[in-house]
Amino acid sequence: MLLATVLKAMRANRVKTALIYLSLVVTISAIFLISAISHGVISMYSNILQSSGDIIVTQKNISDTFFSNVDTQLMPKIEKIAGVKRVSALIVGASPVESLPIVAVYGVSKNLYSRYKLESGHYPKKGEVLVGTSIYKALTNKKEPHIANKSFVLSGVFRSEIGFENGGVVMNLEDAAAIFNKSASMLYVNINLAQNSQTIMKYITQLDADIAVKSTKDFVNHYNQFKIINTSSSLVSLIAFVMGLIAIGSIMSITVLQRKDEFGIMKALGISSAKIASLIVLEGVVTGFFSFVSAYFVSVVALEFIKNIDKFQGYVSGSIDVQLAVSVFIATVVMTVLGSLIPVYTALKVDPVTLIQRGN
Repeated sequence: MLLATVLKAMRANRVKTALIYLSLVVTISAIFLISAISHGVISMYSNILQSSGDIIVTQKNISDTFFSNVDTQLMPKIEKIAGVKRVSALIVGASPVESLPIVAVYGVSKNLYSRYKLESGHYPKKGEVLVGTSIYKALTNKKEPHIANKSFVLSGVFRSEIGFENGGVVMNLEDAAAIFNKSASMLYVNINLAQNSQTIMKYITQLDADIAVKSTKDFVNHYNQFKIINTSSSLVSLIAFVMGLIAIGSIMSITVLQRKDEFGIMKALGISSAKIASLIVLEGVVTGFFSFVSAYFVSVVALEFIKNIDKFQGYVSGSIDVQLAVSVFIATVVMTVLGSLIPVYTALKVDPVTLIQRGN
């Protein structure tokens, strides 16, 4: 009965309901896309880190791995520690590639080559590069691409499920060291599961006073750039939330103003202010629910479209998981309730007789 009354009132105010619906769809879609894309960026880089080793060694007191420089001469020393299975090195950088202004470049030690699944060709030797499928499509020179003011022979093409890698260039460690003027951005250490990782990390730390040693999980959880991305995403989502709240409040204020006579009659008939307020709020919540469902499908389609845009080279990607969907749904309910309550509260404070007179 209550829902039927709400739907009847929404049909009677189609234009206002449509305006609130559209405002909510835009706002909720913006929150979905901002959150999903930022989480996608974090997830892609996290996967690169977590799939390479159990322990990460970087330069001490650096703000980002791009600025880290670790001496690769530590590798044979680390390999001698009991419980260590493998030590590999990675250089992370960015450089123009042909007409593309900035592309991720990975300099890797040979024992990391296997993580890049070949589509064609072979793994790079000195003076050669391996490119992801996303980059390969954009190359004008598919035989000797120009990278960082130097020409390299294209050794092959690889495919990766991680957008950052699939849109990147892989070369041997020595060539990358020459381009970026560093030994390695980080060292990855794989250990035997039976060994105590804390003990191994302690031994590694003692090898050089200028290195920081963390488990991969701990490194990902405390990585500064991830915190910055999360904070920025939350701030922009909050701005979108506030803008949506203002839009709903403004439209609801106009709706309430036009329906003051209706509310006055309802109060004169003995219907409590609380029940009238609950009807208006329920209108907002029902509109919000349909807006949420629409925004969800709009966002899923938009994310799929963005993921397949060649210009983004696979760097921009995201997905909507259950946790994000629930969080945005709660935000939608809060937005609609607050946006509905503020104008209704003002209207219901007026005397019923005055409401009827003003309405007439």
